[in-house]
Amino acid sequence: MHAFSQSTSSTTTAVAVPPALSLPVIEAVFPRQLHPYWPKLQEKTRTWLLEKRLMPADKVEEYADGLCYTDLMAGYYIGAPDEVMQAIADYSAWFFVWDDRHDRDVIHGRADAWRRLRSQLHAALDSPRNHLHHQDPLVAGFADSMVRLYSFLSTKWNQRFALHFHAVIEAYDREFRNRAAGTVPTVDEYLELRRLTFAHWIWTDLLEPAAGCELPAAVRNHPAYRKAALLSQEFAAWYNDLCSLPKEIAGDEVHNLGISLIHHEGLTLEEAVSEVRRRVEECITEFLVTEKAVLRLAETLADGTVRGKECSVAVKACLSNMRNWYSSVYWFHHESGRYRVDSWDDRSTPPYVNNEAAGEK
Repeated sequence: MHAFSQSTSSTTTAVAVPPALSLPVIEAVFPRQLHPYWPKLQEKTRTWLLEKRLMPADKVEEYADGLCYTDLMAGYYIGAPDEVMQAIADYSAWFFVWDDRHDRDVIHGRADAWRRLRSQLHAALDSPRNHLHHQDPLVAGFADSMVRLYSFLSTKWNQRFALHFHAVIEAYDREFRNRAAGTVPTVDEYLELRRLTFAHWIWTDLLEPAAGCELPAAVRNHPAYRKAALLSQEFAAWYNDLCSLPKEIAGDEVHNLGISLIHHEGLTLEEAVSEVRRRVEECITEFLVTEKAVLRLAETLADGTVRGKECSVAVKACLSNMRNWYSSVYWFHHESGRYRVDSWDDRSTPPYVNNEAAGEK
């Protein structure tokens, strides 16, 4: 089917959404928005990827815009100051490049290279200024992102973000070991791991600098707020699994909800796709209920004080962007060249990957 996505592409106004991946409720109830800074964002992130040597010039020229990394973030963090939006977009682009490096290290059995990178990222996370000129562009680019992201809110927020990302790095290490051993995690093991490798709490943390307000722990940990945040991220992770299943089967991946369901629950491919889709749809239904509870929370925070009003406004902004995540993720998967496996010469090797920079000769 064709769905009008209000595409950010300069040449495409509609994309074809396969029936198995179509979610009419997203198209009807979650209107797509885009940060007005997006055109400049795309240009600056493209330049940043070149300056930090994260992708070679020919790959940037041919693939960067079509991968739609900036589109994804510009559809999520609406209302963020331009400087915050740029830092988040650059960090997101870095994250995709890191994910590709991790994949290549697994594919080529580079356990020592991965362990070294893992250690360097942990160190750069704790002291980014000391790693701005690291010889590995991936470490230096990460450090640059952290210096910028750490500049917006308090030291306490920085420590929370670092704690969450240390856990993400370790989760990627568990993925490396699983893939090296050919171990398919059980469904429960996978769901726990996926919340970390998809960086659920990182993207949720970044809602706060986008809103210009650090939320109190009591608000962040409120059951309704936490559930809404989790649902938006689970939707994204599981919809990604639904869309990337062909790519990951082609690449001998073991981390996909569909793959765990097939391997451990005895489902056929068709049954697994149906089950992942059911979970995706459940995330949408539950979010529509939960967002009402978060709005009620926001109203109770407006207690007549300046701080109460600030928190109330920030919670509404964060909730609005959780909602934006649904449409941004949905259209990203149908516009980004990252998922067009059938058009690749080698279904297991993305054409935008820079093998040499990842250590391959």
